[in-house]
Parts: sequence; structure tokens; C-alpha cells
Amino acid sequence: MQGSLTGAPTGWPPTVSRGSPDRLHERGKETQMDTMALTHPAAPRKLRITLTAGQPATAAARREVRAAIGAWNVPLDPSAAVLLTSELVTNALQHEAGKTIELVISCAYRQLQVDVYDTSPATAMDPGAPAGAEAGPAMMLLASLSTSWGYYRTPTGRAGYFTLMF
Repeated sequence: MQGSLTGAPTGWPPTVSRGSPDRLHERGKETQMDTMALTHPAAPRKLRITLTAGQPATAAARREVRAAIGAWNVPLDPSAAVLLTSELVTNALQHEAGKTIELVISCAYRQLQVDVYDTSPATAMDPGAPAGAEAGPAMMLLASLSTSWGYYRTPTGRAGYFTLMF
């Protein structure tokens, strides 16, 4: 290819035609552009629910997570989120000193996050520990099915969480 005085090859930048030349220049016949609707929530969403500590809390938490995924059109299979929620709530109920736990479901930046707050003074578990080292199958599920998971201290106890990317 021949170069110009500026060093750029002649004919630069290259032109690309994506249709027949007749169609591109017909008056009133603009090219049609295919567009797709977003398949994930455009705005961040958050739902906070207080659950009475006890066996019904696990089922209620599962229902809330499944409903949020459906209502927010989150493109995730809800079964993994529901299973992981059950594990966090069950763990919180085993360590709960008070009468309630708090479930927070949030969706933003192409990820769903579920946090479960309790008033346990127990030390937070280490997500970097080998699977099964501290709490057995529940933590192994969290480690294998979630994008990230863990526990953190709060002013009133601790919270366990997991995220799922979509």
C-alpha cells in the first residue's frame, strides 16, 4: 500500500460496507439497527426484611429471594440463590442470641447479593479457609456455588453474605 506524507497508508481509514451499495444510497431507506433490551435490572435495587428467629424464617427467606429475582427480572436460576440463602439463614439461626434476623437482598452492577444479619458474638468465618475446615457442607456449598461469600462484623453481631454474578 502506498503511504501519504503523514505516514498513513493511502485509503486510511478503511471503509467497510455492511450492505449492498444500492441499498445504502436509496433515499428513504435507512438501514435498520437491531437492538436488544437489557436483561438485567438497570437501577440498583435493595430489599430489607426482618424475620422472626425460628424454623419458618428459612422458608420465608427463600420465598423472598425467589420473589425478588422474579420481580427484578434478574437473569439467574433462582435455585442456587435459594439454596445459599437457606444455608446462611440456618447458620444465623444456630448462632442467633436475639429474636430476629435480618435478610437484605440487593441487586446492582450485574450481581445479586444476599446478606443475613444476626446478633451472634461468634467470630466471623474465613472464606479463605479450606472448604469444610470450619462448618462443613454449608460453607462448601457457599464456596462452590457463589461468586463470592463471607462473614463480617457488624455493630450488633455479624452478617453472612454471598454474591452471584450474571
